[in-house]
Amino acid sequence: MAENEAQPQQPNMRVLGQFVRDMSFENIMAQKGASPEAQPDVQVQVNLDAKKRGGDNQFESSIKLNITSKEKGTDTTLFVCEIDYVGIFHIENVPEDQLHPFLLIECPRMIFPFLRRIVSDVTRDGGFPPLNLENIDFIALYRAEIERRQAAEGTASPADA
Repeated sequence: MAENEAQPQQPNMRVLGQFVRDMSFENIMAQKGASPEAQPDVQVQVNLDAKKRGGDNQFESSIKLNITSKEKGTDTTLFVCEIDYVGIFHIENVPEDQLHPFLLIECPRMIFPFLRRIVSDVTRDGGFPPLNLENIDFIALYRAEIERRQAAEGTASPADA
């Protein structure tokens, strides 16, 4: 009896590397000479992306953040930070139908703590208190994107009958 066939192999993931692909930090408050006592209102937009790389079982997963801090009660921008952070992964034993959510949920979850530290350092080095990003619910983000795509497809073309 072949026991290997009866038991599916466990998914295997290794982080091969991670890096900042692109980053921009603009201290608008200092450029305009605004008051450093401004109370910030921080907005964070998150975009995820993933793709297969050239090597066997190698994939890339990226988190793109667009962070805007405005002064509370006004529309005065204090700073803008844009960052594209990438992880390179070796992934095995993940069924094809589960690979997409794996790349957009589990992979970002692995690299997010490193991205959080970079954002904290950049905002501190940019003249502001360190910005400690809240945890991101990657499952909710993934589900929202799937729903958005389904809604866009539903309005773009009539339902198949």
